[in-house]
Amino acid sequence: MQLYGQTWRRRELEARIGRLEQIAGVRRMALTEGKEAGVEQIQVRTGAGLCYYVSPTRGLDISLAEFCGAPISWQSANGDVHPTYFDDKGLAWLRTATGGLLMTCGLTQAGAPGRDGDQELGLHGRAHHIPARQVAAEGRWQGDEYEMRVAGLVEESIIFGEHVRLAREIRSKLGSNTIEITDVVENLAFTPAPLMLLYHFNFGFPLLMDETVMRFPSHKVWPRDAWSPLEGYDRWAPPEPGHKERVYLHEEIDTVAGWASASVHNPRFPMGGERKPLTVRLSWATENLPRLVEWRMAGAGEHVLGIEPTNVTVLGRADARHQGTLVTLAPGEARTFAMRLDVEVG
Repeated sequence: MQLYGQTWRRRELEARIGRLEQIAGVRRMALTEGKEAGVEQIQVRTGAGLCYYVSPTRGLDISLAEFCGAPISWQSANGDVHPTYFDDKGLAWLRTATGGLLMTCGLTQAGAPGRDGDQELGLHGRAHHIPARQVAAEGRWQGDEYEMRVAGLVEESIIFGEHVRLAREIRSKLGSNTIEITDVVENLAFTPAPLMLLYHFNFGFPLLMDETVMRFPSHKVWPRDAWSPLEGYDRWAPPEPGHKERVYLHEEIDTVAGWASASVHNPRFPMGGERKPLTVRLSWATENLPRLVEWRMAGAGEHVLGIEPTNVTVLGRADARHQGTLVTLAPGEARTFAMRLDVEVG
């Protein structure tokens, strides 16, 4: 195992520490005040600079993520608000969305609010606000490698309607700056169920600076809104009061062995009193996530870049059904979604 610039065996490390949590590991904690009271978080530290917080209270999504003590993710003004405050109507999702590294949008609705048949659907569905159950948080040695794992189940159900279960597993290794996420979504009902998933990865300051550039695997990019300029979609900008969000749809995605990658690169990221080049690379398996959405919000206060692998067009379920692009799960059918985030210095 590589750590602190050299190779270690398990017993060599154990001889130098009282317990593993001195250098890395998994720790459970709870928030205690205001609208965040009762929110559980699981801290994962890899020992190589990467630290992130998984929230079982909020669908095993990932809140703050840091590298060498500086954030790479964006936090919304809402904070890690408890999901009991969630309102599923219209755009009210925005009042309790936490930001963080990952917000899961789905499982049966993602994108714009609207009516589909006899259901009134709010923005981005419920997954980000559903507490997980059967949650496991553990670290285990496998020979001289130490792996940290957080896993659990998130279910979306309604009587006389959908019953869909997401089984999520998040893994990192000691000495590595990688997060691996595997989701298996299964239809537990006896009728077909819509499957809409958008993985809302959010990046923020100080990863986002004036000199930050983004690279996407797409050959075709177009703005969702006609007024939105295409120029500058791959570069960042200073905060602008009154800035309007810009959404870009990426198509004709390049893949390697069934995976696509997008990256955010800051040539002068702060690390330990110095500034060094840093790249955050997001990769995903495209078999079940064939689309990519870029959410660019270079506003003052809301200063965030969203890179969003998805199987939807962001216009909502009724539009997807009308266009014939709505993905459905047959009774008992399951699909797997895989993602990986790497933090690379230099």
